[in-house]
Amino acid sequence: MGIAINLTNLTHHIPVNKDLNLALLEDASLQIKGTEQVAIVGASGSGKTTLLSILAGLEPLQSGELSFIKQQVALSSVDINQHSGFVFQQFHLIPELDALNNVALPLKLKGDKQAFEKAHNWLSKVGLAERADFSVSKLSGGEQQRVAIARAFVSEPALIFADEPTGNLDEQTAEHISQLMLQCCRETNATLVLITHNQALAEQLDTVYKLEHGSLQLCS
Repeated sequence: MGIAINLTNLTHHIPVNKDLNLALLEDASLQIKGTEQVAIVGASGSGKTTLLSILAGLEPLQSGELSFIKQQVALSSVDINQHSGFVFQQFHLIPELDALNNVALPLKLKGDKQAFEKAHNWLSKVGLAERADFSVSKLSGGEQQRVAIARAFVSEPALIFADEPTGNLDEQTAEHISQLMLQCCRETNATLVLITHNQALAEQLDTVYKLEHGSLQLCS
């Protein structure tokens, strides 16, 4: 079951110099239903990644209200961390580890005795079972992103945050990765919050917001 997100009147400033702050986000609001797939688009430098970081709890909320609801129960920031998965543009894999250990790592850190079994299952789902013992540094960009997707979903999170997950991939590979990620969200009933420059990808999701001049506009 996915997690619903309610963000109201978010304003976020960044320092320009010691005497001046810039309002990167101003009175931004959005509502995301549980299991909904939502894209946030906007120009480079508009604040999309900062917004995603705030939603994911990676940056503090300066002003406004942010709440998470699962099955009509409000969740704490600790709950959100335990229920979230992340897919990044730069993959953020550990090059010294093979694909299997990269995927298993989140479960191993939680003491899950079935970490490797679950990791291998997810590598199979993303079509990389035969690459399980390959160092991730030897994999192609598309394969590395598939490993990253498997790692994000191995804990079966209720909420996925994805920051330009196809930004470093060629068009054909990007399309494959996009469809794979959306399929994984549907299979696990995860809520998806996706940052992208890819308008065609954004339009495949349930809802699209555009971030412009610090505020969010509902496009569809």
